[in-house]
Formats: sequence, C-alpha cells, structure tokens
Amino acid sequence: MTASHAAVPDARSETAKFIGLLVGSVGVVYGDIGTSPLYAFRESLRPFTANGVQHEHVIGLISLMIWTLTIIVTFKYVLFLLRADNDGEGGTLSLLALLMKKTGSYMPVLFFAGLIGSALFIGDAMITPALSVMSALEGMKLVTPAFSNYVLPLSAAIMIGLFLVQSKGTEAVAKFFGPITVVWFLAMAWGGLIHVGDDWTILEALNPINALWFITHAGWAGLIVLGAVFLTVTGAEALYADLGHFGRKPISWAWFVLVFPALALNYLGQGALVLSNPAAIENPFYLLYPEWALLPMVILATMATVIASQAVITGAFSLARQAVHLGFLPKLMIKFTSETNTGQIYVPAVNMVLCFGVLVLIFSFGSSESLATAYGISVTGAMVVTTLMSFQFLRSVWGFSAVTACAILLPLLLIESVFLGANLLKIHDGGWVPVMLALVIMLAMWTWTKGSKYLREKAAKNDIPIETFIKSLEGSIERGSSSAPATVPGTAVFLTSVPDRTPAVLLHNLKHNHVLHDQNVILTIWTTEKPYVPDEERVTITQLSKRFVRIDIHFGFMDEPNVTKALMLCKKAGFKFEIMQTSFYLGRRNLIATPNTGLPRWQEDVYIALAGFGIDPSAYFKLPPNRVVELGEQVAI
Repeated sequence: MTASHAAVPDARSETAKFIGLLVGSVGVVYGDIGTSPLYAFRESLRPFTANGVQHEHVIGLISLMIWTLTIIVTFKYVLFLLRADNDGEGGTLSLLALLMKKTGSYMPVLFFAGLIGSALFIGDAMITPALSVMSALEGMKLVTPAFSNYVLPLSAAIMIGLFLVQSKGTEAVAKFFGPITVVWFLAMAWGGLIHVGDDWTILEALNPINALWFITHAGWAGLIVLGAVFLTVTGAEALYADLGHFGRKPISWAWFVLVFPALALNYLGQGALVLSNPAAIENPFYLLYPEWALLPMVILATMATVIASQAVITGAFSLARQAVHLGFLPKLMIKFTSETNTGQIYVPAVNMVLCFGVLVLIFSFGSSESLATAYGISVTGAMVVTTLMSFQFLRSVWGFSAVTACAILLPLLLIESVFLGANLLKIHDGGWVPVMLALVIMLAMWTWTKGSKYLREKAAKNDIPIETFIKSLEGSIERGSSSAPATVPGTAVFLTSVPDRTPAVLLHNLKHNHVLHDQNVILTIWTTEKPYVPDEERVTITQLSKRFVRIDIHFGFMDEPNVTKALMLCKKAGFKFEIMQTSFYLGRRNLIATPNTGLPRWQEDVYIALAGFGIDPSAYFKLPPNRVVELGEQVAI
C-alpha cells in the first residue's frame, strides 16, 4: 500500500513536469514559426495581385504551405533531426561536434558546413526580430491609419527594451512566454476555423497534388512565390537548436497536439477568406477576426513576436557558447542567469551585435514587406547545410549505407534546393543582406580558428618538452647550482593548452622572479565534444615529479568552465592544496600584426579585433581574482 501510494505522487510530478516542458517548448521553440501566418500568405499572394488572384492560385499556395510544414518540419525536424542529438543537445554545431567525434578525424567539408550553418542561423537571429515585430505592429494600421508613422520608432523601442532585459535572465520571463504562446496558437486556430466555411473548396488544399500543380503551372511568378512560401517554416532551425532545453518528447507532442493543427487551420482560414473576399489580400491574417477582436489580436501578436524574437536570441546565445567551446570564437563573457537551467545564459558581446544589427535592419528596410524580401535565404541555406550534414550522420552514427542515406535525403535536399534557388532570386531586392551577414560571421569564425592554429604551431616550435625541463630544473636544485631558483611555500598553477610542453608563463616567472613553488601544477583545460561531463570524469591527475603535477580538467561544450570548483574535486582524488595559498599564473599576449608573415594582413587585423572581444581568462575560467598573477608578452601574428 505504501509503495503504491508513493508511486502516485511520483507519477503526478512526472506528468506535471512533462506538461511544464510541453508548454514551455510552445513558447520558446515554436515562438518563431508561430508568427509566420502574420506575413507568409500575404507575401506569397503579392506577385499575383497585379493580374488578379485566381482560385487555383489560392488553393495551390495553401496546399504548398501545409505540405511544406509537413515535409520539412514534421518529417525532417520533428521525426528525424530531434533524434540526431549529441547527448541531448541539438543544433548545427552540436551535429558538427558529434560527427567529428564519430569520424575521429578533422574533415574540412564538415568544418566549413558547420561554420556556414551557424553563420546563417545568427543572420536569421537578426532578421527574425525585426520582421516579426514590424509585422505585428503594422496591424495597428487597420485600427487607425494614424498609427503608420509610429511603426518604426515603436518597433525600435520594443527591440531595444528586449535586448536590455537580456542581462536580467529569461527564466522568469520564459514561464510567462509559454502560456501566452499557447493562447496565441489557440487564437490562430479559432480565427482560421471560423472562416474555413467561407469557401469549403479550400479543403482541396489538403491534397498534395494541388501543391505539385501550383509548382508546375505557376510559371516564373510561381518560382518567385516559393521564396515567400518558405516563410511558413521560419524557426524550424531554432526548433533543432533548442532540443537540449526541453527534450524530444515535449517538443514533438507540442507540434502534433497544438502547433501544427493551429497553423494548418489558420492558413486554411486565410485562404477561404481570400476566396470569398479578394479585398482581404491586403492583410488576410488580421481580417480573419471580427472588429472587436482586432486590437486584442494586435496586442497578442506583438507579444507573440517579442517571444519569437526571444527564442532566436536565446538560440544565438547557445550557439555562441558552443562556438567558443569548440574554438570558433574567442572566449566571450558568458553569464549564467539561472541556477537550475544551464540553457539560460547571457552573452553581452553577442547581445550587442544582435541589437545593432536588428536596429539597422528596421530603419534600413522600413517595413515588413520590404524586409520579407531579404528573409528566407538564411533560413533555407541553414536547412540545406543541415541536410547535407545529416548524410554523414546517417552513415557514421546510424550505420546506413551511402545508397540508403541518399535515398532518404535526396528528395528533401531537392525540395530545399528549389526553395533556396527561389530565395536567391531576391538577392537584388535585399536578399544580399543575410548573405553578407553570414559571410562576415563565417569569415570571423574561420579567421579565429585559423589564427589560433597558427599561433599554436608557432609557439610549438620554441617549446621545451615538460619532462626535459623538469629533469633539468630539479637536477640543478638538487646540485645546489647557483642558477637554481629559490623555492617558496605554496602552490603555483600554470595554465597551458599544450600539457606536454613547458608553459611560457612558467619560463617567464623563473626568468623574472627566480622562484619556484613547493608544488607546481601544469593545468590544461579541455573542451570535449560532449555537451556535459560528469564530475567523476572531470579531473585527471598525473604526478610528473616531486614538485610537479599535471592536472587535466574536462568540460563539455555546454558546461560552465568553473576551474575553481573543478579543482575542489582534486582533493577527493588525493591532491592536497589550499586555495588561499595557491597562485594562478596566466600569460597575457599583446598581438602585433606583422607584414609578409603568418596570416594575410586583413586576417591579422580581423584576428586582433576579435581578440579584443575576448574576456580575461581568469574571469572566463572563474579563477579567484585575488590569486591571479599575469605576465605579459608581445606576440607577432
């Protein structure tokens, strides 16, 4: 009896936890894709308005939208990619880390694919907030035309406010996001449901043959329209990137139970409304609702678009953290805003860049209609990259043959390539913006990776093997040589990325201070290709000699790199030291550009500029500030 009674509360708590994750995923994961009905159908119809929208155009478009959601979001992301996780984490860089771990080798094709995919995602994180918020606020024009002059400044004000509150953390706000977004999806479903009966022929859109007919008969205009149709799946990449925050089951259930039915009903309702009233083409989403509900829907839509913006901003923070841990970016300041949820982070440098980019886009394009032409390329490009990387995943992780992997992914790749080609037609209308953003971000990550590798190789040429150094140093101390350093009590920790070589900061300390501590630690911090490393695998201790110990600390690329906490684990492993009698020695490099050597001059300048964004290692690794000693040196790159 006692056991059965105990099982009931456990089952209830598990159910409550699952429902909480499900509702939370609706707010964070589907916030972006849930705002697409605001503008996707309207922009898709625009090329046909000059010659009059035909019945078959509306049916074909709605069919194409519903089946695009079905094939790309349902089949590719929900049923397939959510299972392609790296220890529970998703996203382009997680997939890259997983593939590099499984293949056991450095693959340039995979590396650049990962860079391109992540760069496109960050570009998307700039365009999505600007487009979504402007689309929502433009609905106020239907309430009062006098509001037209206030769309831009109010959009900018909302965005500035959103970026300012990022530093406060999103944990409390996220609990508020989920229920609001649930109401938003229910309201969309209601708006579509009350208009489906305006023209029951709209149900023909459920037949995929109508989507195929549209593609084959709409001509050149149809190809242009495909770029707008793809707006229906914006946010699908964020769905994969946010996998680690909620888990596969809550995300999948939310899609099938609420999100997909609500989106399908809303698009069907918009189509039926336009068939019965062609004048509704002006703004088919807001005209779904009776006049008394118009203002509440504008307010709800604005809240939903802010939530959608928050979703991609959070995704950009997570991607930046992964990029830092994988060595694609300098060590940026990363603040954890939740004690219980490691996904709740704030990256000031990324926040600043995103805010600046969003404001530039808002004032440069001036309206959601203009900005919609620039949208799509980053989304489709990121999806194509993910599909290409999935080919290697099927072969390396799931053990599929090349033929089977091609058979599964080739149809999907063809569909996405058609959409990408359609979006590339908008290059001259503003589509160059996301391409330029992605190129800048990709060049930055590639330059940092290349420059860091060059500096490591350069330093390795002058390195002294640690075993040789220890043998020589301790030999001179035992002989009582006049050149031997004085020994002082306490522990000295020297951070290095190459543990089998003598750290430069140790050599500088001996050269300038002529002292050696009783206990010396050669500390190397490793970032694994796993998201998290358990405490029992965190620390490895190797005794090199009487006075020297090598310690390796392992962090997952989603872990907080807190070295002080990790060193506390050493005491359990038998390494004795007192933190207040320990000094941490760090090298401070002053980078100098040198012509005709190393990297091309432009890359040297970019690398030095990126290094300026990096934080003090003592802050990044959470070292006690009053126990850190820095020794500087000039390094030519």
